[in-house]
Amino acid sequence: MDEVLQFLAENHVFFIATMDNDQPRVRPFGFVMKYKGKLYFCTGSKKPVYRQLKANPKFELSADAGQKGWMRLSGKAVFVDDLAAKKQAFQEAPGVAGIYKDPASPDFALFYVKDAEATFCSFSSAPRTVTF
Repeated sequence: MDEVLQFLAENHVFFIATMDNDQPRVRPFGFVMKYKGKLYFCTGSKKPVYRQLKANPKFELSADAGQKGWMRLSGKAVFVDDLAAKKQAFQEAPGVAGIYKDPASPDFALFYVKDAEATFCSFSSAPRTVTF
């Protein structure tokens, strides 16, 4: 998991895909953190991505590192209402704090990835997969 976290942190913007009924949807994300041994992401509870993940928690993300290759991560979103985790998110990402103002805000949704499978790819070597 630490390798996945480092890859996402170094490649600041990554794209998360969800399903909206039978239509795939993709959007950029930029926040990721490790908390109590899990990889966390956040979104707003009023956003379509939140509703989509609540309806179908399976998602996949993709991050590109240019010449170094890319990574795909798939898993299931598990939403949590853990104030300590939300406070850590605010500490790690002041931009998140600027958007949601209060870690206890019902608009601020935090989720971790369960049953994660990350595949690291490049044009020069075979794909390598890690699970956590």
